[in-house]
Amino acid sequence: MASGKLQALCAAADLAPGCAMRAELGGKAYAVFNLDGRFYVTQDQCTHGPGALSEGFVEGGEVECPFHAGRFHIPTGQPAAPPCSEPLSCWTAEVVDGMVSIDPTQQS
Repeated sequence: MASGKLQALCAAADLAPGCAMRAELGGKAYAVFNLDGRFYVTQDQCTHGPGALSEGFVEGGEVECPFHAGRFHIPTGQPAAPPCSEPLSCWTAEVVDGMVSIDPTQQS
C-alpha cells in the first residue's frame, strides 16, 4: 500500500486491546478494532441490519452486533454466527506516527 494514500482514522493510543471504536472519514463510518495490539478496520454497519459494530461486544477475534447478536470474524470480516450471512468490507490498517490509518480506496 502506498503511504501517500493513507488517511488517519484515530490515535492508536485511544483504543485499548479488546475494544472497538467508531471513526469517520469522508462521510463514511468505520469500526476500528484492537486485537492484542493489532488493528483492524471494517465497515461500521452490520451487513444484516442497522447495528453499529463499533458498539458491539468483542471477544476471541469476533464482534457481536448489538442489534441482533450475529457475529463476524474481525480479521477477515466473514460472518461467524447467524443471522449474519454477508461478509463485511475490510481495510488494511497501518499505524503511522501513532495513528491508525487506512487507504479508503483499498477495501477487501
